[in-house]
Amino acid sequence: MGERGHRTRALLECHLSDKLCIVRGQQYEIIIVPTLLVGGFLILLAVILWLFIRGQRSQQRHRGSQGSVPEPPLRSLGSEAAGGRGKVLVPLKETTVESFLQAAAPALAKLQVPREQLSEVLEQIPNGRCGVIYRARMNTGDPPKPKSVILKALEGKMKSVPPLSRFSTGKVCLTPKPSLQPILVLTFVPYFLVSFLDVMTMDSVLYDLTEKQVYHIGKQVLLALEFLQDKHLFHGDVAARNVLIQSDLTAKLCRLGLAYEVYARGAISSTHTVPLKWLAPERLLLRPASIRGDIWSFGILLYEMVTLGAPPYPEVPPASILQYLQRKKIMKRPSSCTQTMYNIMKSCWRWKEDSRPLPGELRLRLEAAARSANDKAVLQVPELVVPELYAGVAGVTTESPSYSVL
Repeated sequence: MGERGHRTRALLECHLSDKLCIVRGQQYEIIIVPTLLVGGFLILLAVILWLFIRGQRSQQRHRGSQGSVPEPPLRSLGSEAAGGRGKVLVPLKETTVESFLQAAAPALAKLQVPREQLSEVLEQIPNGRCGVIYRARMNTGDPPKPKSVILKALEGKMKSVPPLSRFSTGKVCLTPKPSLQPILVLTFVPYFLVSFLDVMTMDSVLYDLTEKQVYHIGKQVLLALEFLQDKHLFHGDVAARNVLIQSDLTAKLCRLGLAYEVYARGAISSTHTVPLKWLAPERLLLRPASIRGDIWSFGILLYEMVTLGAPPYPEVPPASILQYLQRKKIMKRPSSCTQTMYNIMKSCWRWKEDSRPLPGELRLRLEAAARSANDKAVLQVPELVVPELYAGVAGVTTESPSYSVL
């Protein structure tokens, strides 16, 4: 009533011919009604947003207590000194490196490397995802013989430290001085498979590659994928650039960042990118990833090895690979590839992921094919890879090496 009376008095003070004054009086109603509507809408929106955030936090707490990934029976770190058979359980409930080491002391005792076995001179190499990385020498055996190793310093909160019982294949060095960091000791593998395929040399020694050796390397990669599958995980980026190779053609699958993200968060972060030409169709379509996506990528890895490092789909731009695959096209059989190996590749490149073999099934096929494979004929390719053009054709970028290996 007070507001209406005030507006009436304002109008009485106007002349009848003063239309502007009458219009100003009516503006009160025009402004107040929309303001109340907008205000009510904002309050409702704030309530809905608050309920959504509350639900998200509740789900996160629930996942934190139950685990974001279904936990299989835990198989922990095996000691190489025991022939790879011994299992050691390493608890991961502690929040700092120090409390973790104190709680895990009995279990880690079987894996501990005395600090005196490591050289005093350390060569720092590019940082990994979980701390500083060094190259060093370690004396092993009796009499002691030096060998190259990689040292990964454990630092910060345990949430940023790789879970030793699930990924590592090395040992732990507990430094006697509190001021020094505990370190994870891993076998040093000097060459990436993609670089080896490019030059076919290691330690200035010229190498040849046969079909049987391709199966040998592929079998080792599949064993690593079987390990991840057993943990309800997947690698997410199987490629020659992520395989380390030794002079005896021992292969180790490395760069486990995606596998660790799935273990820790239950999903792959949007900041982690993988070159498109190695991705399975479901990954390109942004569907949930699985170990069968690694099988698709493993087929690409076989192609890389049999062509001595050629980029996949050389005639297809990286941005057009999804449209290419949607037309049900796959790569043709390279001239250096036997029909048996090409059939294995094609089984990896089936569009429906459920129709692709699992790592164990595929490993048995490789073992059967290796028994009749030619171990004398050297793989020959019509033309060598041009390093300057490789990155553009393959759609890859240069990355720092990673020494998290399986």
